[in-house]
Amino acid sequence: MRTPGTTIVVGSGHNALVAACYLARAGRRVQVLERDEVPGGAVSTVARFPGHLVDRGSSAHIMIRHTGIIEELELARFGLRYLDCDPWGFTPSDGARPPIVFHRDLDLTCASIAAACGDRDAAAYRRFVAVWGARSARVMRSFGGPPTPGRLLRSFWGLDARDGGSALSREFLQSGDALLDTWFDDERLKASLAWFGAQSGPPMSEPGTAPMAGFAALMHTLPPGRAMGGSGALCAALIARLRADGGELHTGDAVTVLRRSGDGWQVRTAAGRNLHADTVIAGAHILATFDLLRAGGFDESVLDDWQRRVRVGPGIGMVVRLATDRLPEYPGVSPTESARGLQFLVSDRAQLRQAHGAALAGALPPRPVVLAMSFSALDPSIAPPGEHQLSLWAQWHPYELADGGDWAAHAETEADRIIAEVERYAPGFTDSIRERFVQTPVDLESEMGLRGGNVMHVEMSLDQMMLWRPLPELSGQRVPGAPGLYLTGASTHPGGGVSGASGRSAARLLLGDQRTRRFSLPRKR
Repeated sequence: MRTPGTTIVVGSGHNALVAACYLARAGRRVQVLERDEVPGGAVSTVARFPGHLVDRGSSAHIMIRHTGIIEELELARFGLRYLDCDPWGFTPSDGARPPIVFHRDLDLTCASIAAACGDRDAAAYRRFVAVWGARSARVMRSFGGPPTPGRLLRSFWGLDARDGGSALSREFLQSGDALLDTWFDDERLKASLAWFGAQSGPPMSEPGTAPMAGFAALMHTLPPGRAMGGSGALCAALIARLRADGGELHTGDAVTVLRRSGDGWQVRTAAGRNLHADTVIAGAHILATFDLLRAGGFDESVLDDWQRRVRVGPGIGMVVRLATDRLPEYPGVSPTESARGLQFLVSDRAQLRQAHGAALAGALPPRPVVLAMSFSALDPSIAPPGEHQLSLWAQWHPYELADGGDWAAHAETEADRIIAEVERYAPGFTDSIRERFVQTPVDLESEMGLRGGNVMHVEMSLDQMMLWRPLPELSGQRVPGAPGLYLTGASTHPGGGVSGASGRSAARLLLGDQRTRRFSLPRKR
């Protein structure tokens, strides 16, 4: 039987858990169903090596610290603690000039840029932060709810009214590369900021990527955060909050069917359970949600049309997780400045462009582009005494190889090339490695359900963002023809990355719809 006021949440990614927490707090009966034995999806941490707590997906949390969700759900009460990544970014020396260190403190950052790139770029960076800090704050405001035209207009209203906003619109639609070329001279500085922006997925050569590069300015307000105990500490706190409000989490039992039943939903699982709820929030990949609806008899022609129009893309990257006996030793800088944040191992944007072009052709990058993170320098609890832990994220690596090859045959050799990039900048690093674990694009899909190895679910291109993510008719997080079904996760606005905003929006929509329905029902006489 269906219990009134019951919601089933499909998947336990952080957005799904955020939605579940808001609903349980509001008094609804909530069950979260997860196929994996490990909850949290790509925001989870496991024991990969003896004594090490290793992230399965994300490592640094940027957006969620700007949303207010942590405070609204009082997650500190449930064990969540963040450590500031400060310095938040680091670019090694190119052999001729000193490293670039991006501190939270703007004055310290500008002093580093002056020494590495010159006074002109240091002054330009200070102006850049003033301009794009305000703009990025408005972007974060727009991420706080569904991407309706009215909300977007209110988010940016008055930001730049001097010419009716036309210059602002033009700059927001620019490519990240064009934006950086407008502001700066030094290629290494531009490459650093382009590599930061590219963590959203698209290359900075694409239209509409300027805000992704500009988001670096907001790091001087609140830098990336590292959850103590690993990325999964966020989801552990959400689960604790959910259970404290009476919600349930069931792992190891995949949902196989979503079927509309009367004025509610029938949810079938792999273990043979038949559950009923009046509402469902689907936190799975959008294509996985289509599969569940297909199994439940939803209109095939509609699903086929939607599926054809959603672009997952060629794949974004791969990861090498390492246990080491020391941190990378970059020349000219101490680990205090290099090891606590994002290490941008790039000096020229040509390397980024070549890697992305190769991925589009189904080929491995001529030279991997690597982002190194060594958060054991910030949080010693994730590694045994005397050891450290690194995550090496590399873009772009295609999911499907043009030569028809199997990723399993390339995994170790590509991991060697990624490690060699760290060695290039920090001589002697390779000798420090004690253990390693490789996650290819295929592994990212099989372990965490990231279709096509895309950690953002679907491409974060201009035509699949805001009002168009993942499709115009689905951007409101409701499914036409499926009343009571709501969407959340990286497939929806505002997209990939650790934000939780989509989960909060889905919960608010559901609660608002339920209130409207309750007040519109005819009264009994």
